[in-house]
Amino acid sequence: MSFNKIKIKELNQIKKSPKEIFYSGNKELLKKQKVSIVGTRRPNNYTKELTYTLAKEFSKRDIVVVSGAAMGVDAIAHKGAKANNTIAILGNGIDIKYPAVNKELIEEIEQKGLLLSIFEPGFRPTKWSFVVRNELVVALGEVLIVTEADLNSGSLRSVEFAKKMNKKIFVLPHRLNESLGTNELIKNKIATPIYDIDEFVDSFKKLEKKKEPLLEYLASSPTLNDALLKIGDKIYELELEGVIEIENDTIRLLI
Repeated sequence: MSFNKIKIKELNQIKKSPKEIFYSGNKELLKKQKVSIVGTRRPNNYTKELTYTLAKEFSKRDIVVVSGAAMGVDAIAHKGAKANNTIAILGNGIDIKYPAVNKELIEEIEQKGLLLSIFEPGFRPTKWSFVVRNELVVALGEVLIVTEADLNSGSLRSVEFAKKMNKKIFVLPHRLNESLGTNELIKNKIATPIYDIDEFVDSFKKLEKKKEPLLEYLASSPTLNDALLKIGDKIYELELEGVIEIENDTIRLLI
């Protein structure tokens, strides 16, 4: 079975961004506002309940939930959003439904939502491919939400990706002896805690940005010469403001 590829402008935020990515499902979801939700594979009951509620409330407001189809928080986020309003990014070939415990969920997302993968069909997951998958998950959402993570959690690697991409990071607050990773993010003022889900989601929706024609142009990754001809020295102002990055004579949009 063959799968089509698609170019996704949000992935330009990745230093070695893929030119195209495999997809299966409803690519129209890519046009909607999106948030990324990640976390531990073994969430406690508090995290399970609030992750599901958070994803459900985003979906009710027509905001797409992006996650990595893994066990635990990922699967709960997909389920809360419902299959028709979620995007699952895989750490393996798009034809492989992994992990097996989420096979039915992934198949439903493929039918009603959207599956994405940078890997060739038939590729089996590895520790390295999950790291790549996590970076894609972060890039696709406007913000990163970590609902639970210990100090050695892979979700903290996602936080590092988010920081490099200048993404806002949000977490659920936990008791002192639980989710030490997210509590540390709050302590160090790296992440903002979510205290009221409805208030948080409502304020997020109000902040939805309408893309200006200039940003749409820059998202197409023009060459520096073309950009200078179109907008002149403004391009260097945008670089200083952290809106774009100029690398190897190519423009990358960072927001």
